[in-house]
Amino acid sequence: MPTVSVGRDRLFAALGKSYTQEEFEDLCFKFGIELDDVTTEKAIIRKERHLDEEDEEVGDDEEIIYKIEVPANRYDLLCLEGIAQALRIFNEEEQTPTYTLANITQDSMLKMHVQPETSLIRPFVVCAVLRDITFDEASYNSFIDLQDKLHQNICRRRTLVAIGTHDLDTLQGPFTYEALHPESINFVPLKQEKNFRADELMEFYKSDMKLKKFLHIIENSPVYPIIYDSKRTVLSLPPIINGAHSAITLKTKNVFIECTATDLTKASIVLNTMVTTFSAYCQRKFEVEPVKVIYSDGKSYVYPDLSVYNMEVPLSYITGSIGVSLAAEKVTSLLNRMQLRAEHSVFDDDKCNINVLIPPTRSDVLHPCDVMEDVAIAYGYNDIPKRRLPSMKPLPLNQLEDLIRAEIAMNGFTEVLTWILCSYRENFASLNREDDQSSAVIIGNPRSSDFEVVRTSLMPGALKIIGHNKDHPKPIKIFEVGDIALLDESKDVGATNRRHLAALYCGTNSGFELIHSLVDRIMEVMGTPFVPIGDNTGYYIQRSNEPEFLPGRQASIIYKGKHFGNFGIVHPQVLNNFVITDPCSFLEIDIEHFL
Repeated sequence: MPTVSVGRDRLFAALGKSYTQEEFEDLCFKFGIELDDVTTEKAIIRKERHLDEEDEEVGDDEEIIYKIEVPANRYDLLCLEGIAQALRIFNEEEQTPTYTLANITQDSMLKMHVQPETSLIRPFVVCAVLRDITFDEASYNSFIDLQDKLHQNICRRRTLVAIGTHDLDTLQGPFTYEALHPESINFVPLKQEKNFRADELMEFYKSDMKLKKFLHIIENSPVYPIIYDSKRTVLSLPPIINGAHSAITLKTKNVFIECTATDLTKASIVLNTMVTTFSAYCQRKFEVEPVKVIYSDGKSYVYPDLSVYNMEVPLSYITGSIGVSLAAEKVTSLLNRMQLRAEHSVFDDDKCNINVLIPPTRSDVLHPCDVMEDVAIAYGYNDIPKRRLPSMKPLPLNQLEDLIRAEIAMNGFTEVLTWILCSYRENFASLNREDDQSSAVIIGNPRSSDFEVVRTSLMPGALKIIGHNKDHPKPIKIFEVGDIALLDESKDVGATNRRHLAALYCGTNSGFELIHSLVDRIMEVMGTPFVPIGDNTGYYIQRSNEPEFLPGRQASIIYKGKHFGNFGIVHPQVLNNFVITDPCSFLEIDIEHFL
């Protein structure tokens, strides 16, 4: 979860009220965030410089810093301005702002032209302008810090989105977004005085602790993304560094924001977060000037998109999920406290829907369950009455599994649990089997060779346990009830799970009759009689020829005319593959056939 550090006094000034630490912790809990730590500016500097507490070097700055943990999908809360506004609205001290685009003509709108070569590396760009903005030192630092927080969060360390902010008064539109060979790009980067070629810049920043971790994103590409103004002044080399020419300062009045990206949706969210948060410092509050982005195919788009999204949620869904009976008026009031404008509508059959208008700041609201969660937060989790949930009736398969497990345990077998994933070798070659490509679900990108395939039998797991416990006193009697997976074209996912029972007896006197007796006991407790071969009213056994068992000492179980499972003495080669020195007899059946 992201943690946002804010000055306590500045936060309380933005909230218009001072709180004790306990009161603020309570407010955070009610809103769904958490006061994670309370420290000081001096302590943070000491920690960064690895200084002792008694060291006098730091100075006398003792500003109290609150470290607030916020949800990972609430990008609007990644700075002091967003937290303060959200809490003021939650406390019903102000209304949710209405964000608007400046009313300008298409001709006077700034334009960003995108060249086709950008599709080779970062194909998308979105832009906006904050006009007549006023920064002080605190808001300026917050503006920069929000960019860093977004880069680490939704931007995935700039791989998906990179943000560039520029002093518009130092530039001349229209702008162009291009992708050029590194040798043809020259500019003075931010905080530098020397002109660098792009490939030289890559070498230069390999020693920079902050920027070197972003170089891999483009350094091996034949072309680098670059943004120019109409005078070929470089705005930025995304996602690495901005140009020094357009660097913003405390005196900047007009900020041009560009976000280059490989993911257009995330780029729009990032741009919306930046402009909605800091448009509060503009002369015309909450107004943003749009920019027209024109692609080489002639298609054009205007950004940012500050439109509200309408979602209808049944009142019954909200109240039923929370477990509290709430009137429609109460639900709309709670949603308004969470920055979601809401109103209710009643149909002829008395069914009530809540109409929710989702602002551009709330990109985390994607589904009615998100609306329901906000109602629960605003209502107060501690105020939701506790109740005992009605007991759920177990599935017949699980009931059967429990009965079988109890019966096997009473026969002296110890239950084990093994991984459902195993290696390809264990599932096939180690069991003397060949892969016919029609049964096993193969993992496309396994993390290790131990987890390459979903098991098609419980046998590998049982034999691995014996192999790792061969010094255990004999006999070893273990069993497992678990799922296997088999390819099945009739299923929408292409595979199906089957619930199997496996039992293994390992000892010097392990014979066919020992595991056969367990088969008979299982069938007896299931009320299934032993019948002659060909009789489909019960079960019978017949000779089988499975490669994992010893020839002549194995059998198939036929239950009501269907193959039900196999048992027998494990083949010596299979035992050798699992480094087992004692003979073993093994049983495996598909218990779903009982249902």
